[in-house]
Amino acid sequence: MFLAAPAAAQTQPPSAPPAAPDPGKFGVTGASNVLPAVTVTAPRALENEPTNAASEQRISGETLNSFPVSRPGEILEAVPGLIVTQHSGEGKANQYFLRGFNLDHGTDIALWLDEMPINMRTHAHGQGYADLNFMIPELVESLIARKGPYWAQEGDFSSAAAIHLHYAEQLERNVVLATGGSYGYWRGLAAGTMAAGRGALTGAAEIERYDGPWTIPDALRKYNGVLRYNEGTPSNGLSLTAMAYTNSWHATDQIPQRAVFDGTISRFDGIDPTDGGDSQRYSLSGHWSRTEDGVADKVAAYFVYSTLNLYNNFTFFLNDPVNGDQFQQSDKRRVMGIDASRTLQHSLAGFGAETLFGLQTRYDIIDLGLFNTYLRTPIGTIRTDHVEETSAGLYFQERLRWNDWAQTTLGIRGDTYWASDASSLAGASSQTTAFLAQPKFGTVFGPFDKTEFYINAGIGFHSNDARGISSGAPLLVQSRGAEVGARTQAIKGLDTTLTFFVLEFDSELVFQGDTADTEPSRPSRRVGVEFTNRYQPTSWATINADFAYTVARFTGSGINSDGVVGDIVPEAPSVVASAMVTLGEDTGWFGSMRWRYFGARPLIEDGSVWSGSTSLFDARVGYTFKSGLKLTLDALNVFNTQADQVSYYYASRLSGEPAEGVNDVHFHPTEPLAVRFTVTKAF
Repeated sequence: MFLAAPAAAQTQPPSAPPAAPDPGKFGVTGASNVLPAVTVTAPRALENEPTNAASEQRISGETLNSFPVSRPGEILEAVPGLIVTQHSGEGKANQYFLRGFNLDHGTDIALWLDEMPINMRTHAHGQGYADLNFMIPELVESLIARKGPYWAQEGDFSSAAAIHLHYAEQLERNVVLATGGSYGYWRGLAAGTMAAGRGALTGAAEIERYDGPWTIPDALRKYNGVLRYNEGTPSNGLSLTAMAYTNSWHATDQIPQRAVFDGTISRFDGIDPTDGGDSQRYSLSGHWSRTEDGVADKVAAYFVYSTLNLYNNFTFFLNDPVNGDQFQQSDKRRVMGIDASRTLQHSLAGFGAETLFGLQTRYDIIDLGLFNTYLRTPIGTIRTDHVEETSAGLYFQERLRWNDWAQTTLGIRGDTYWASDASSLAGASSQTTAFLAQPKFGTVFGPFDKTEFYINAGIGFHSNDARGISSGAPLLVQSRGAEVGARTQAIKGLDTTLTFFVLEFDSELVFQGDTADTEPSRPSRRVGVEFTNRYQPTSWATINADFAYTVARFTGSGINSDGVVGDIVPEAPSVVASAMVTLGEDTGWFGSMRWRYFGARPLIEDGSVWSGSTSLFDARVGYTFKSGLKLTLDALNVFNTQADQVSYYYASRLSGEPAEGVNDVHFHPTEPLAVRFTVTKAF
């Protein structure tokens, strides 16, 4: 976690109108819009901005790019307590864990990039599927993370957290880089900004190849591009962005532990040699803003076209002893939406006040297919569906500054959903409408001797797969959460946050290994604590340390759908911890060492089967020349630790085993020590 001062800025009354930044060299703010071609460890304005909850973070792009990652989505691990991993090929969406949740591919963590939602509802592979493989980390200028259902502007999938990523509007320096490394990894990136009419045109192109340590190579082939035009400033301006991404890969999925223990396969083998997939994503988006006389208006619109074909075989020969259990999940969709908001800075009954209200709309047209396959060739149709899903969320929030040491935020949000499913499965077609009101509350006390105290509470929700309506599953599921916390800078150079939270769901979404999908389950409750620290003893050294502990339990009937007695939530991590040391300044030597701990998880409700824990170290060392040339050497899994990235417990069948299969732990191993060398030139 990387956290800076909360701040003194918190003492400024909301009635003060926001200042408009000065135009940069292309008519856009330039001071912070820098492609992170160098390591920066000095205090940054973004981390010092005020927050409205102890667990809220604002993180700069420089920080996000200061540590090595094996895949783009891992930059999100700068958010304390968040684990971003993978249980399949590198083109598939990441697996997310946070606050005692196995969030699968995005069930209760809302991800946004430049005001576009990443989560896909009613998705072929899992509700809330959030694929970040199209993201280019070097373009990310900022990240804002809001945990818990306390935020009026956050809707579906945001109960555990909502994370907003923003690309830089412009790059102060053009850059090219090339990376080569272990197991056939190589990557090229070129990005830059040029003047165009009244504004600036920014473009980036990326190519990536990767085989991995697997017996059957991943054969990842990724192509990615971004083109953006913007004029004005972030608070008074316009931007238009086009993105294009395509990817194909082979997947070595999770493997049965028994087959590794008896020597049938190695840790890097697979059972089905043809698992994998391909995906595409194309988008157009725009953002307009205007700020004057204490009034800030924003309008964002987007259109996304995406496809995914995923081939998985998790149970091997359990259902079909002749052809095997491989199946194809096909998802093709068009997503469009508009978000509009107005913020008013004013005085209310003599107190400084800020009023925020807005509307968020989204419309998904989705074609889904589920097929039995053999070596990626269809041999039977399980079902096809045409789903149309529309939502409208209206929100209002009022923030009042009562005096120099107290402010309160009250909010209300209402979401209406319409969904229809035309299914090829007899009796499965359906349509429904749902509405949910969600009150929100927050208060901040302080600062008292550079210390602030926070209380937050609210109601949130996640949507369920529309294909489940016909079986009686609700379309919207309510969550309730609260947290108390404190943040202090009483010790010079040290920024510390302590947060206690509770989060309840009316229905848990649980990953099912035999169907590769998420299914509604019993009500649940999570109680936990997060402890984060950021210490900067000098301008060239920063130390971060985070610890999170959560207890996750079902609160409904003690028997699951398979008849297992117990109230433990499967795959819910109790302990997540990380630490990092970063050294260096703008030029000269720089480096970092990062430790990440992913605690053992229960894999079944009665607690009789657990995963192992995973403790990994990554390191970086490099040198930045004054000419803009930068050399970087990254080492991933420095100590070559053998552990798992993800583990599940379910029944599968290998050749020669009983027809009913064998209940076993299925895991995806951590990759061995890998090194990557990058040459970057900024000009």
